Amino acid sequence: MATLLPQQGAESWTPSSEREKGVVQQQVEILLASPLFHASKRYQTFLRYVVAHVLTGHTDELKERLLGVEIFDRPADYDTNKDPIVRVTASEIRKRIEQYYQDPKHSQEIRLFLPAGSYAPQFSWPGHPSGPPGNSLELLTNSSDATKVRPASTVSTLHGPSGFAGARRRLAIALAVLGLVVTSVVLWRASRPSLLKQFWEPLLKSTEPVVLCVADQVQYSNIRLRDAADPEREITRPDSMVAVIVDDVGPLANVAGTLRSYGKTSRVLGEATTSLMDLRRGPSVLIGAFDNAWTLRLTSPLRFHFANDALFTRLWIEDRDNPGKRQWGRESVQQRPTSYKDYAIVARFLDPTTDQFVVVAAGIGRGGTTAAGEFLVDADDMGEMVKQLPRNWERRNIEVVLETEVIQGLSGPPHVCAVHAW
Repeated sequence: MATLLPQQGAESWTPSSEREKGVVQQQVEILLASPLFHASKRYQTFLRYVVAHVLTGHTDELKERLLGVEIFDRPADYDTNKDPIVRVTASEIRKRIEQYYQDPKHSQEIRLFLPAGSYAPQFSWPGHPSGPPGNSLELLTNSSDATKVRPASTVSTLHGPSGFAGARRRLAIALAVLGLVVTSVVLWRASRPSLLKQFWEPLLKSTEPVVLCVADQVQYSNIRLRDAADPEREITRPDSMVAVIVDDVGPLANVAGTLRSYGKTSRVLGEATTSLMDLRRGPSVLIGAFDNAWTLRLTSPLRFHFANDALFTRLWIEDRDNPGKRQWGRESVQQRPTSYKDYAIVARFLDPTTDQFVVVAAGIGRGGTTAAGEFLVDADDMGEMVKQLPRNWERRNIEVVLETEVIQGLSGPPHVCAVHAW
């Protein structure tokens, strides 16, 4: 029986026949081929994994700890509170799914929901709460290799009426999808630990905790205090508060979780309270650029560094080897448009001032910082960087310029624009 999904206002159905499951799998591939998902192997692996478990009836295995172990190679006893990688990934996927279906051109496609607080996807078919109607739909791949759902009559005209041929074609598609899933999981899990650990190794070797220096903002405002005996009673007092930008919380959680998975402790400090002595004591990770003075200071001597005009009307990443080129930049007034390109620097280097290893995850805007934080914990993204680095990259200083498309406040996958090693 169909159940109501209050948050989406749609009805769900559980695919039961092999045909229904195959149609759902193809819809997943359509979704993952969209710009919101196609360049992120991490999102693709996660979504394929949870969908496959729902379709095979193994929803009891979709628990946070099990997903952390199976998808993200966390140890069986890892602390999910200190390492929220599963929750962070599911939340980002949930936002992107909602954004995908906001486009009217997807209104008649099978809908996939990832309900809040759950890792088990649910499905619905607009206008058909009990599932796909009869034999009215078949799968067709058009000339541009984008998979679409079309009426059976169209398929019959193009491929003939043979049910056996259609069955063979559906079987081939299902096997191809299964092969892609298995291959991506195997390759992703095989490459991820070695690449990520090689990148983070210089910081892991230190006996001191890693300082996570995040941008902060001092806000002068009022604070409400509630009476302990009567919470309905409250007073308002002036207070100064230090706030962290919410977009920086994702990179902070991703990095802290990755370090924790390798047994490395860390401590979080706001930029305003971080001293040079803190950075000299051990390795550090700097998050944010134009609102983090330590990022600007320590990256200033590097080949790729941040720059701006006197009035802050334009911000960019400058290449010391090509100072006249400013293609990695944006107007500062573009901070809040619905769609824009942002750029970021990811770096790992031994800083001569502190004599400690420093990792940087910093964008021109918030979208760039979010993408940089994702890059630092995704082996597939990092693999794109490694392709352009010398063979002994793990023993050298590294700097990368990233580009991301920000759509309605959500950062797309990071793309490598340039790399430098020394």
